[in-house]
Amino acid sequence: MKFFSFFTQELAIDLGTANTLIIQDGEVVVDEPSIVAIDRRTGETIAVGRKAMQMHEKTHENIKTIRPLKDGVIADFQAAESMIEGMINMIGARRRFFTHLRMVICIPSGITEVEKRAVFDSADHVDSKETYLIHEPMAAALGIGLDVEEPIGNMIIDIGGGTTEIAVIALSGIVCDQSIRIAGDELTMDIMNYMKRQHNILIGERTAEQIKISVGSAVPTLENPPDDFPVNGRDLMTGIPKQVTVSYSEVAHSLDKSLSKIEDAILRALEMTPPELASDIYRTGLYLTGGGALLRGLDQRIAQKTKLPVHIAEDPLRAVVRGTGIALKNTDRFSFLIDRKSV
Repeated sequence: MKFFSFFTQELAIDLGTANTLIIQDGEVVVDEPSIVAIDRRTGETIAVGRKAMQMHEKTHENIKTIRPLKDGVIADFQAAESMIEGMINMIGARRRFFTHLRMVICIPSGITEVEKRAVFDSADHVDSKETYLIHEPMAAALGIGLDVEEPIGNMIIDIGGGTTEIAVIALSGIVCDQSIRIAGDELTMDIMNYMKRQHNILIGERTAEQIKISVGSAVPTLENPPDDFPVNGRDLMTGIPKQVTVSYSEVAHSLDKSLSKIEDAILRALEMTPPELASDIYRTGLYLTGGGALLRGLDQRIAQKTKLPVHIAEDPLRAVVRGTGIALKNTDRFSFLIDRKSV
C-alpha cells in the first residue's frame, strides 16, 4: 500500500470567489487570488493568481482579467479550468509522474446539482481520478477543530468572498443552513458606491479592497481605532486624480446595510434550529470563519444582535482549507463527503 501511495497525489482545494488555497501533505502550498489573465487574440492564459491580480483593472484591450467564480460557484467554465490547472502547476516540483490525483474541493452549502456537476467536470479536466466535494461550513468546522461527529450542535458562520454560509452542524451533517450571496465582494462594492456618493471620487475594486482591509469596521466606535486611510481615485466632477482620507466610522456606515442582511440570515438560521440543538448553541456560541471574520468589531456586532458568545477562528482565512485537508486524509471515515456517484 505504501508503494502505491507514492504514485498518489492528494490535494485539498478551497475554491473561493476571492482566494484559492491548496493543501498538500498537510501544508498550504498555494494561496493565490482566484483570477486569471487571458490574451483575447489567442485565448491563452497569460497569468494566474497574484500576477493576474496585479493586472486586474489595468489591462489594455488585448488582455482581459476574469474572476471565474461568482457567488461561490463557477461562472466561467473555461477560465475556471485554466485557473485550477495553473494553480496545480504552481505546486511544480511536487507534482510526481504517473500520479493518481485525488482531490477534495470545497463548495457552498446552497449549491445546485448543476453547479456541483460543473465542479466535478472542472476536476476531470485537470485529470483528477477521484474527486470529492465538501460543504464549506462542514470544512470550516473541521478546520477550527470541532468534533462534527458528536451529537452536539455547533453554529458556523463562514463569511467568504462571494457567499456567507451559516450552518448548524451535528452528527456529521448540516441540520439547517442559510446561504446568502452577501459577503466580501458585496462589502467591497458598498465601499466603492459610498466613495462615489459621498466623496465624488471613483475608485476601483482593488482600492476598495485595500480600504476594507486597512480601515474596515462593522461598528462605528472601536476601542483602538485604525488611522485614517488616504484614498486615491478620479474626481467625478473634474476627471482629475485626487486624494481623500477615509475614517473607519465612515466605512462602518457604508457597510451597515449589507451587515444587517448577514445578521438577519443568522437570526433566520437560529429560528430554524431544533430546540435541543439551540440549547447547545447557547452554551457553545457562534464560530466565525472566512475572510469576513477579520472585519473589525464584527464579533461584537453579532454578539449584540444575538446575545450569544461569538468566537473568531484562529486563522479564519485558512480554516476552510484546513478542514478540507482533514477530510482528504479521512475520505473513508466522513460520510458527508459527496463523490461523483451521488450527483
